[in-house]
Amino acid sequence: MKIVKAAIGDLIVTFMWILCASTIGVATSVITNTMGVVDRMVSSLLITTCLIFLISFVFGIIADAFGGASFNATGTIAFCIAGAGGEGDTFMSTAVRFPAQAVGAVAGVLALTELMPLEYKHMLEGPTLKVDLHTGAIAEGVLTFLITFVVLIIIIRGPKSFFMKNWMLSVATMAVIIPGSSYTGPSMNPANAFAWAYLDNKHNTWEQFYVYWICPSIGAILAACFYRLVFPPPPSPKKKTA
Repeated sequence: MKIVKAAIGDLIVTFMWILCASTIGVATSVITNTMGVVDRMVSSLLITTCLIFLISFVFGIIADAFGGASFNATGTIAFCIAGAGGEGDTFMSTAVRFPAQAVGAVAGVLALTELMPLEYKHMLEGPTLKVDLHTGAIAEGVLTFLITFVVLIIIIRGPKSFFMKNWMLSVATMAVIIPGSSYTGPSMNPANAFAWAYLDNKHNTWEQFYVYWICPSIGAILAACFYRLVFPPPPSPKKKTA
């Protein structure tokens, strides 16, 4: 029953996340145009980082309200391996929760394409492979490894301040998005990539599975294993014998 509740929470939160996060590019463009800034590159980076922070901050609260809901299966797997997952977070629960996240993501993308004003629809774009297949797969895996490892450090060993944690996460996210934009988008989230591929009827291709599902999952698993190697868990106390 707990797994079902977690899956439902993931579906709802992923739907809302996709609906909001996918509009960051549009929102950044609107804000920079409204402000009439001169240095658009620097301003765009700052505005995008602030928007990511705002959304991450709000969704951190929303996820907690749903009992620890997640919109990224790679994160759930990584925290489980690192020993910092929530109650009931297992590989079995992830296998149930990921399809729910995928459904929520597809619903979010479909709703967004209907709700977005016509003049901004051309700015909506999901992860797209811009290099050859193997280079893209390596890039997606490496970027997922890096962001997952950093996220584990920030969440588990970072500052106690919820505000500071989210700001650090936002900066880290931008740090991988910028180089990754020339390779795969990037996505680093199988549900997000699946939703946009579904919109273009490319969700069942080898490219989708290899680049956006398999490699990010491997990257997240390796990041969690590396985290446990760098920060090994404390030894369990020995039971006293009579």
